[in-house]
Amino acid sequence: MDKRTRVLNAMNKKEVDHVPVGFWFHFSGEEAEGDACIQAHLKYYRETDMDFVKIMCDGYFPYPLPEIRTVEDWKKLEPLTADHPFIRGQVERAKAIVEDIGKERCVFYNVFAPFSSIRFGTKEIGYSDKDVMDFIRQDKNAVMHALDVIAQSNALLAELLITEAGCDGIYYCVQGGEFDRFTEEEYRKIIRPSDLYVLEHANRYSDNNMIHMCGFDGITNRLDLWKDYPAKVVNWAVHVEGMSLEEGRFFINGRTALAGFETHWDEHTQQGIIYTGTKEELQQYTKDMILNYGKIGLMLGGDCTVDAKIDWERLRWVVEAARMV
Repeated sequence: MDKRTRVLNAMNKKEVDHVPVGFWFHFSGEEAEGDACIQAHLKYYRETDMDFVKIMCDGYFPYPLPEIRTVEDWKKLEPLTADHPFIRGQVERAKAIVEDIGKERCVFYNVFAPFSSIRFGTKEIGYSDKDVMDFIRQDKNAVMHALDVIAQSNALLAELLITEAGCDGIYYCVQGGEFDRFTEEEYRKIIRPSDLYVLEHANRYSDNNMIHMCGFDGITNRLDLWKDYPAKVVNWAVHVEGMSLEEGRFFINGRTALAGFETHWDEHTQQGIIYTGTKEELQQYTKDMILNYGKIGLMLGGDCTVDAKIDWERLRWVVEAARMV
């Protein structure tokens, strides 16, 4: 079974010869931009023999915001056009990668939900996360306007990634569900509509989209906020959220799970068997997950990105073990 068939079968809960595996990390320095970024992706995925490609949006984290001095300035945002460098640059990156490797493997592109776009964009212009929440407390309608505008831009990006670049779908990252950030009612009123606008638009162009319930900075979330978001595959932070693969099977209503490995890292620590286990330990852990869960509706991956400093051989051990079961 070729990699494309294996992944599409897994996504659609059909028989697979082996459970597909996918890990990714952030490219930095020269490899975060331009042709160097494209070549870095291709080198990584071919040398690790991952079953599918998830393209990172490194270099495009900060959404291009205008000058924001007061909460009223959020009402000035307008949607980006298809020729805006923020959109065009990402589409061209994806297209180049798809043209090279897309016949071999499914390709997905990382797209952020609008609230994340605001957080990254405001950080670029000197605001803190607290400042963002202060803007919402001052005038939620102004910020909701901005969320709606950014949703239109991110939805256009998702559309073009699929229709023009040729991606099989998007990997849609939602954040902001921490217990101390919003009440459930606030999240559903302020944030959810923009989340769904992008995801539902992507679903118009591809049936094979993934959602990433991000356990950013190792902080737990109100996963119920995202439980019913319409995506074919669900990726959650098993170890951050304390929700095992088996528990998650029921939580996500039997959809395909992309999960299994703790991947938390920062400048001081690396947590998880993916970093610390011997070859024998890591491969046994991989086999045990597959045997306990079953091969249908499972894709093996991490809670989030792995540390870019990881030895790629460790990731190949996981791929190798998954193909033994």
